Amino acid sequence: MSLSIFPNDRGRAPVSLDEYAVQLRERAIEQARVGDLRLEDGDASLRRHVRELVAGEAPALSVELRDELVDRVVTAAVGFGPLEELFADRAVDEIMVNGPDSVWVERDGVLAPTGVKFASATELGNVIERMIGPLGRRVDEASPICDARLPDGSRVNVVIPPLSLGGPVLTIRRFRHDRLGCDALVANGTMSERMLGLLAACVRQRRSLLVSGGTGSGKTTTLNALSSFIPAGERIVTIEDAAELRLRQGHVVRLEARPANVEGRGEVTIRALVRTALRMRPDRIVVGEVRGGEALDMLSALNTGHDGGLTTVHANSPAGALGRIETLALMAGVEIPYVAVRRMTGAALDLVVHQSRVEGGSRRIVSVAEVIENGDGYELHEVASVGPEGERWRHPRSSWLAKLTEWADCDD
Repeated sequence: MSLSIFPNDRGRAPVSLDEYAVQLRERAIEQARVGDLRLEDGDASLRRHVRELVAGEAPALSVELRDELVDRVVTAAVGFGPLEELFADRAVDEIMVNGPDSVWVERDGVLAPTGVKFASATELGNVIERMIGPLGRRVDEASPICDARLPDGSRVNVVIPPLSLGGPVLTIRRFRHDRLGCDALVANGTMSERMLGLLAACVRQRRSLLVSGGTGSGKTTTLNALSSFIPAGERIVTIEDAAELRLRQGHVVRLEARPANVEGRGEVTIRALVRTALRMRPDRIVVGEVRGGEALDMLSALNTGHDGGLTTVHANSPAGALGRIETLALMAGVEIPYVAVRRMTGAALDLVVHQSRVEGGSRRIVSVAEVIENGDGYELHEVASVGPEGERWRHPRSSWLAKLTEWADCDD
């Protein structure tokens, strides 16, 4: 709000409502430090105290402005400040703060600026501190980058100066509690009925699937939806860097990696969890995303009786996805020839499902390719693709895939 108000101190210049809310917040925090106010006593106690503070500091304000000022001070003191209204908007998928004066959001795959601003870089820093502090994380000049997960499942990334030149940068990927099911993915055009039928049959037949795509392409949503076709009687172990999967089966064990604490201790990696999962008698292992040396352990598991696994990887194409899996496996710190890794990849994976963000921000499966094992490791054969001309299908070369469903109306 651009309205200027006059504090009770007559020697001071008028300030905006936002600026004054920040000043009163600092006073409330100072009173909490000396014991006159307990912020942990709850919203009602804090609100009552702030109302008294506002009445004493700005008695000339109207009742409406006092109420608005109280709301802003309370939000700035215990909430996420100006970001609260964006957290309340269920249509917002991602919040991007590029410094105190620039806040963007993503809705339905489309980026848009907002009118939300912070009074200063200090206020933004305070919000970041309140966001990651309770999670046991910190960010400072010695450690200017931080990744964390909020209690609601949202993923947070923070970069502060001197690495970010325009002030603190905060990126929040919201966790959606209303995960889209397969019917919804068909309805919104992510996949066709025919494609869903093929993928569902592959999951039921314990075929190992790799879902690939770029950032924000909807890989996790698709993985979560496809997991619904795992039979209810199977024991499923999910492994994630930040818990996002919501499987509906009754026998699910959820594991989540843990970053190091502020002393640099206590880290538990996805690779360690994959190894642990192998000792937990899993029928299926679902890895939210492969991004490191755990790729080698995942390939080993799929090649030693733990078939039917599901996972995702960042890549620009099905071929790029398999190449990335191989590269990550070679980075595991184990002396193993490339040709051996390539053969492991060909034997472990059956299908690559590639997803992209298309024009307008929507997500769509654009390619489904079978992995055909051969003497050199494997070759890829695309059985379904989506382009400007629509959906195209080709006859598979694998006998198991040919028997899985009808292959009429193919283009080859």
